[in-house]
Amino acid sequence: MSDNLTPEKDPASGGGSRAPADQPGWERAALERIALAAINEQRASRRWRIFFRFLFLVVLALAVWGALNFSGERVATTGRHTAMVSLDGEIATDTSANAQDINTALDSAFEDSDTAGVILYCNSPGGSPVQAGIINSEIRRLRGKYPSIPLYVVVGDMCASGGYYAAAAAEKIYVDKASIVGSIGVLMDGFGFTGLMDKLGIQRRLHTSGENKGFFDPFSPETPKMDEHAQVMLDQIHAQFIDAVRQGRGKRLHETSDMFSGLFWTGQKSVELGLTDGFGDADYVAREIFKAPDIVDYTVKESIADRVARKFGAAIGAGAVRAMALGAKMNLR
Repeated sequence: MSDNLTPEKDPASGGGSRAPADQPGWERAALERIALAAINEQRASRRWRIFFRFLFLVVLALAVWGALNFSGERVATTGRHTAMVSLDGEIATDTSANAQDINTALDSAFEDSDTAGVILYCNSPGGSPVQAGIINSEIRRLRGKYPSIPLYVVVGDMCASGGYYAAAAAEKIYVDKASIVGSIGVLMDGFGFTGLMDKLGIQRRLHTSGENKGFFDPFSPETPKMDEHAQVMLDQIHAQFIDAVRQGRGKRLHETSDMFSGLFWTGQKSVELGLTDGFGDADYVAREIFKAPDIVDYTVKESIADRVARKFGAAIGAGAVRAMALGAKMNLR
């Protein structure tokens, strides 16, 4: 920063220069110019700070927007490949292993003209019989629609109950020798608080407009009629499960007296029983069987916004509904 203190012209002396010291108030003018220059410099510096802060906020907002709206539904592929869809965790409408997302991913995998084969990677202890049945039906539909594209299941740690219900529709199932497979059965679980209520002197006041409307209320005692009705439903769903396994495995299945009792086995034993077909992981199936070692993941990725909303909703509503209203729920696990 510099201040222009060049001597001014003196009209009375024929245009000659006049020293600043000869000018009245020259010190004040010089100080004003210096102060004004300092103020201008401060203003410029402040403007740059504001600009960079605004730029940082814009970049941060774009990053957050991208994270919140990230979705794995669209997959860009380059050439022949093995498509993979992960079924991981409990099968339920409010988890990542829900039928809608799994089936959407499977549809996308089969629709890609570069897909040599599809792997459904299963690592699930089971869950909703409805959701598992929907996945099973969609696998059978896609296999019929795309007969030239094989669909194999590769089991991780576990493919049990509802997980096996879904997997049974695949062309082949590969496991690790130590994987857990089976648990072909149905359960209905819940809690009863009547004894505790008696000890605390609490009365349950439940009014219904139907004779059986209060079935499975956790604060009311069970009755023989309730038990009989529940067992009929469980047996029906169990029969549906068994039919799906028999239809999917066909003559490969070596049925035993306890195969459909809810027991589970190691991957090694499951091959002997015909519940699965062989040993291998996803890389082995892609490389050695499909001859397409490049694996592309088609699994629908849950966005951060969806995850937060689901967790919040589950914490607020689902727990209360399940514990207080339903009292019991059916599960394949």
